[in-house]
Amino acid sequence: MVQAICIHETGGPEVMRWEHVEVGEPGAGEARIRQTAIGLNFIDTYFRSGLYPSPDGTPFSPGNEGAGIVQSVGEGVNHLRPGDRVAYVGPIGAYAQERVLPADKLVVLPEGIDEKTAAGMMLKGMTAQYLLRQTFKVDSNTVLLFHAAAGGVGLIAGQWAAHLGATVIGTAGSDEKIALAKDHGYQHMINYRTQNFVERVQEITDGKGCDVVYDSVGKDTYPGSLDCLKSRGLWVSFGQSSGPITDFNLGLLAQKGSLFATRPTLFNYIATREALETTAGELFEVVQKGIVKINVNQEYRLADAVQAHQDLEGRKTTGTTVLVP
Repeated sequence: MVQAICIHETGGPEVMRWEHVEVGEPGAGEARIRQTAIGLNFIDTYFRSGLYPSPDGTPFSPGNEGAGIVQSVGEGVNHLRPGDRVAYVGPIGAYAQERVLPADKLVVLPEGIDEKTAAGMMLKGMTAQYLLRQTFKVDSNTVLLFHAAAGGVGLIAGQWAAHLGATVIGTAGSDEKIALAKDHGYQHMINYRTQNFVERVQEITDGKGCDVVYDSVGKDTYPGSLDCLKSRGLWVSFGQSSGPITDFNLGLLAQKGSLFATRPTLFNYIATREALETTAGELFEVVQKGIVKINVNQEYRLADAVQAHQDLEGRKTTGTTVLVP
């Protein structure tokens, strides 16, 4: 038997329990891995709290991201073998020492990328990839605003967008986080606790606004994010760390300049094996070349997941955090 974090009823961080669980052998098309690191992400709190329903009901283990070593593979698995170093995003259930996964969700790690780095970057890094390279194709003509710039996705996106030549504006809630974001590609930073971010964006852009706003905050930045856009600009709402937007008025898009809005999720961008390999491959490339640096800023034992969630929701973490089984 191995140990895992189990949730029998949704709620606050305290509902997570460290328990013994059975892990079976892989069936056809599956692989069993021993996990060496697990990524901590805000989406984990959504499942834990019940904001997002667990696809398997309760009990369940949260977590969508991890890395480790292949222990065994099932029938029909040809791209993996025992001993391979692998990483993945989804399906839910990462908060465990070992687990069985569909083999087509696993990608082999290239040389030069260690497992802690991989576990902390797969979800956040591939999210940055689809946001900057697919949802809106950022280039040297792009002016963008990225909320939560000192978060895990924000620090990756800032470096990547700066490499693409964009004008990169970010928001954060403390001087320390602002300094961190500036070290990761942001030319302009706004402290949303002491400054009006809409007014500052208009000042920075000489009243022109942004081509695209990337918003993972939700309730606290709506509808202000819309006022930061140029006419026909794109609002990308890809998270809700401050709470969900419950009364979205579609008419605001017309009133504020025929704006576009989208609510994307990574899993639709990596739904096929080809899409997964392309998205992960581009992420691996920018990390290997040093264009994007992944710094694991916090590390917790998996058994201490309650504390990790408390710190994450209390905005005490920055950038990438991993749980170690």
